[in-house]
Amino acid sequence: ARLDAKPLNVSRERVDPNAVDVVAKLKGAGFQAWLVGGCVRDLLLGARPKDFDVATNATPEQVRGLFRRSRLVGRRFKITHVRYGRDVIEVSTFRRAPSGDLRINGNAKANGLILRDNAYGTLREDAFRRDFTVNALYYDPHEEQILDYVGGLKDIKRQRLRFIGDARQRLREDPVRLLRAIRFQAKLGFGLDAAVEDSRMVARLREIPGARLFDEFTKMFLGGYAAEAWRLLEGTPIPSVLFPATPKGTRLVQLAMENTDRRVANGQPVTPGFLLAVLLWENFRARVKAPHSEPGGANGGDAAELAAQSVLADQRRIIAMPRRHSHFIQDVWLLQRDLRERRPKRVPKVLQHPKFRAAYDFLLLCAEAGLVEPAVGQWWTDIQTASAEERDAMINALNP
Repeated sequence: ARLDAKPLNVSRERVDPNAVDVVAKLKGAGFQAWLVGGCVRDLLLGARPKDFDVATNATPEQVRGLFRRSRLVGRRFKITHVRYGRDVIEVSTFRRAPSGDLRINGNAKANGLILRDNAYGTLREDAFRRDFTVNALYYDPHEEQILDYVGGLKDIKRQRLRFIGDARQRLREDPVRLLRAIRFQAKLGFGLDAAVEDSRMVARLREIPGARLFDEFTKMFLGGYAAEAWRLLEGTPIPSVLFPATPKGTRLVQLAMENTDRRVANGQPVTPGFLLAVLLWENFRARVKAPHSEPGGANGGDAAELAAQSVLADQRRIIAMPRRHSHFIQDVWLLQRDLRERRPKRVPKVLQHPKFRAAYDFLLLCAEAGLVEPAVGQWWTDIQTASAEERDAMINALNP
């Protein structure tokens, strides 16, 4: 259905002018061009879209030819990034769903998983290959029209998240849609129309490349709705696949998710490394060799370092976090011993450590979760604002 956008409270004024310009240039060159996906959904919900994506029947090379400041990106499927200063508008060519033959590259064991999804298609085919109806709406900011092939407008009104086509088939094609379903439920507060927590389907997340799972992890937990996403995830078997060693229902994880959401709301920086450090903390503590010891206890720092490396190596086989995050996590963990023990000789070095601030935040969360004496956290809070004399006195007052 083609509908007038104005009665739906969607107007060109609420769209990034650069996205309007991209659509105008493509249409001026004789191509079809529409804003698509999350930005249209958010406009209809009265929210402010973070990104604006454009879909067109122009090929990536044709798009590249129209925009001087653009480049092709992507391996699975080429898309064009058109730059306006620091603003990037993503332009993709209409695609169709893969054909019924699911033997990919002659691999009959592909299990229905789509390994390549790069056949160009029509506008209508592009709508039907998308995952959820609410993400398959198109908006032309010049004609001020909305295009809805799949009943997405009705689902936005009903606040329902509904797969396009057969839910089980869509999940077989791409098990990551399980994670996307949780993410959109958390983000939008919509209910899900299909029960998707089938354990066999969840197990197939193991087939997904770790780099893609890391990308989904950051989208799910750094968007400002981490606490709700984690609550929904804990109602499914998904954590046992992605974080097999993370115990259920830990207060520390819940607090860290809420803390991350607060930081996002306040415009403060957030990093996936911090949440991964929290999620894997109990596993790290269990892996430090000396039984019942604090990390780095009787066996010293070497045992803690080896434990950290082994926990992170195991996790990287599932979620391929970049090395810089692994180093960050290891530093945060290893500093916990120094923060808890407060050895006088180590205090000045700890305060100078580049990861002190993150490790201190981690310590405060542990204190809030009842894992550390609150007085220890308070001591580190006080010493940061103390004068040089007060600092010396605080250190001297510690047991040597």
